[in-house]
Amino acid sequence: MSLDTRPRSAPATGAPAGNTAGRRQRVFWRDLAMGVRFALGGGREGWTRTLLTAVGVGLGVALLLGAASVPELMQRRDDRSVARSAQDQFTGKPVPKSDSTVLQRDVQTDFRDSTVSGRVLRAEGTHPVVPPGVAKLPGDGEMIASPALRDLLDSPDGALLKERFDRYRITGTIADAGLVHPKELYYYAGSDSLTRDQGGHRVAAFGWAQPKEPLDPLLVVLVVLICVVLLTPVIIFIGTAVRFGGERRDRRLAALRLVGADARSVRRIAAGEALCGALLGLAVGGIAFLGVRELFGLVDMWQVSAFPSDVVPVPGLAVTVLLAVPVTSVVVTLISLRAVSIEPLGVVRNTRPRKRRLWWRVVMPLLGLGVLLAAGRVSGEFDPPVYAIGLGATLTLVGLAALLPWLVEASVARLRGGGPVPWQLAVRRLQLSSGTAARAVSGITVAVAGAVALQMLFVAMHDDFNRTTDNAPGRASLVVRADVGDGELAERMIERFRTTKGVEHVIGTVTTYVVKPGRLENADDIRPTTELTVATCENLRELARIGRCEDGDTFVAHSGNKGMNNWVDEAARPGKPVDLNAQSWDEAGHRHVPWTLPADSRVVRTRPDPAGEEHDGIYATPGAVDPAKLTDASTTAMIKVDRGTPDAEEHIRNTAAHVGPFLDVMTLRAVERDKQYATVRTGLQIGAMATMVLIAASMLVSMLEQLRERKKLLAALTAFGTRRSSMAWSVLWQTAVPVVIGLALAIAGGLGLGWVMVRMIRKPVTDWLLFLPLTGAGAVLVAAVTLLSLPPLWRMMRPDGLRTE
Repeated sequence: MSLDTRPRSAPATGAPAGNTAGRRQRVFWRDLAMGVRFALGGGREGWTRTLLTAVGVGLGVALLLGAASVPELMQRRDDRSVARSAQDQFTGKPVPKSDSTVLQRDVQTDFRDSTVSGRVLRAEGTHPVVPPGVAKLPGDGEMIASPALRDLLDSPDGALLKERFDRYRITGTIADAGLVHPKELYYYAGSDSLTRDQGGHRVAAFGWAQPKEPLDPLLVVLVVLICVVLLTPVIIFIGTAVRFGGERRDRRLAALRLVGADARSVRRIAAGEALCGALLGLAVGGIAFLGVRELFGLVDMWQVSAFPSDVVPVPGLAVTVLLAVPVTSVVVTLISLRAVSIEPLGVVRNTRPRKRRLWWRVVMPLLGLGVLLAAGRVSGEFDPPVYAIGLGATLTLVGLAALLPWLVEASVARLRGGGPVPWQLAVRRLQLSSGTAARAVSGITVAVAGAVALQMLFVAMHDDFNRTTDNAPGRASLVVRADVGDGELAERMIERFRTTKGVEHVIGTVTTYVVKPGRLENADDIRPTTELTVATCENLRELARIGRCEDGDTFVAHSGNKGMNNWVDEAARPGKPVDLNAQSWDEAGHRHVPWTLPADSRVVRTRPDPAGEEHDGIYATPGAVDPAKLTDASTTAMIKVDRGTPDAEEHIRNTAAHVGPFLDVMTLRAVERDKQYATVRTGLQIGAMATMVLIAASMLVSMLEQLRERKKLLAALTAFGTRRSSMAWSVLWQTAVPVVIGLALAIAGGLGLGWVMVRMIRKPVTDWLLFLPLTGAGAVLVAAVTLLSLPPLWRMMRPDGLRTE
């Protein structure tokens, strides 16, 4: 019933129907414009409310735009990586020498926790091809470095690394077009001594796309779940932010009803006010996104950085965000008005509210779990049901967020007002408006539930992507190999490493393959071949159980493999000759290097080396076989590092670089992690940190909005003598009760979602207590946000909070 009893003039008979439609449109836009004016005007209270809404929405928009930029970012990184790849390196086709061809060899070294990659180049003509980002090839002894590598070499932290490149002089900087990301440690070095025998291969052009490995189906499931878990809290928070200031808005709309506005008008005005806040939030989010993306080129978190120009949202996803946020703000506002009766004489909110319906809140997560169960189990033979996984996980998490307000309301309704004053204040406030408190913690509830499910999935598939090796890092943690083997190099390597700072022990060997000489009975027969290992007695004892040994001794080493033992016996016959140059019997132009295995050679049993390999074949000391006679051999040094020496591994790598520019240094690890799995895990860490920062900021903004709404009440309670400590404890209890309920719901929902996801990948659940550290982290986050809200609470409890404009 409207209080406006003034007579309304009826439309003139025969008036065009378009006038009525046009008037409705004008009224519609007028009401929206009035809502915008209320959002931007209305004094300090009005723009403060709008500012909080814009900041809340802006945080979510910035993160959504960042997520929408990931596909474009990865594509541009791949494009630059392809552009600098050697076109003919992996094709296997011979490349004829020309005026533009280049010899190149990929080189790589580690420096502490970073990888330094590069290429050694040698021009074969006067017009060589050049990789992107480089104007001309470096000359002999010259190096063109990336900006990050150049800065590292010039800094005190890079002093050890600089020793490794002391043979080169930096003459230029690689441009952005030649780098995958701005913090990449990369270089091009020139060397006139590089030959094809040293591992160099001829290149006619740069820019070859190596076929990509398809992502493992298990990792596809993991990536989809990660996207859902990280983005769902963002969407929920945006829906919460547009409801800031709801109580003051409803009282203002009641005043509009008093001056003649009908129910439809006030809804349109409320929609206009929410729309204004959402549009300002889009602007704030866009500015925040542009500002944060500039930091990507300055920081190197988890060794991940990006050029700001690469962080560009996919147009389709960006348009979806720009349209979905305003629409969501209007829909959420209209839904929230359904629970409130706004009348000319006030807001009917203090009467007993209608109970929240439970059935659809339970159906939603159950429906999500049902979708996942119906999607079947993931198999390597078929593509995983991506859309079903995304839909099921989203329904489950959103359903948990929808169930939380009902649980909080039902729980606090059973609480009694007895106890200390802070507890009484907190319980009564929760009983009056539990929905606001539940919305404030819904983000952390969804995040913890998703994190529990993700952790269960990670643990279940851990063994598929983390392989336990046979390496023995306790015996040797670094392996240095040279493609050429001669006595001088072997002695120089072993001696230099033994005197290097941080080295405890060195196992040095020279290995090659030897064959049984003579003609074969059939042309199709395979010539018996075995491995020859030359080392000192001390080092041979690391490879076999040889017992007594003197320089000049030889042995025939057998492992437990009977087939391999028979093959060794065919070539290694005591008292019979072998050819030390195996290639001389397979390719023309190679001379024979005959040598007779002594008749007194003892048969010994091999033992695994630090890399977990057993070397069957002939063992010889330098007094029996001169390593200089081995024409096609390799030299290996296995090094035990003194962990008590700072940067011991860096000193060893420096020694390797000084011994030979092309020595390969490898680290022996007890566990090897799949590269794709490691990449997904790194992406999860970055996304989880961004999401947790957003959740913390959203909770802080929500709590500040709640305190601002109760500013006069807080000031009145203080004026009547309520102690500030009691008020602070009441705020803590008001947060703690919904948080405890939310974390309990998160644990139950996360374990349920995790069990279904683990079942999908055909794995058992190995640990049901994974939620303990995650819930602890969530509780600490809430406690930190509550402490940050105390200074504004003290300020709002001042007597000037009773002033009214």
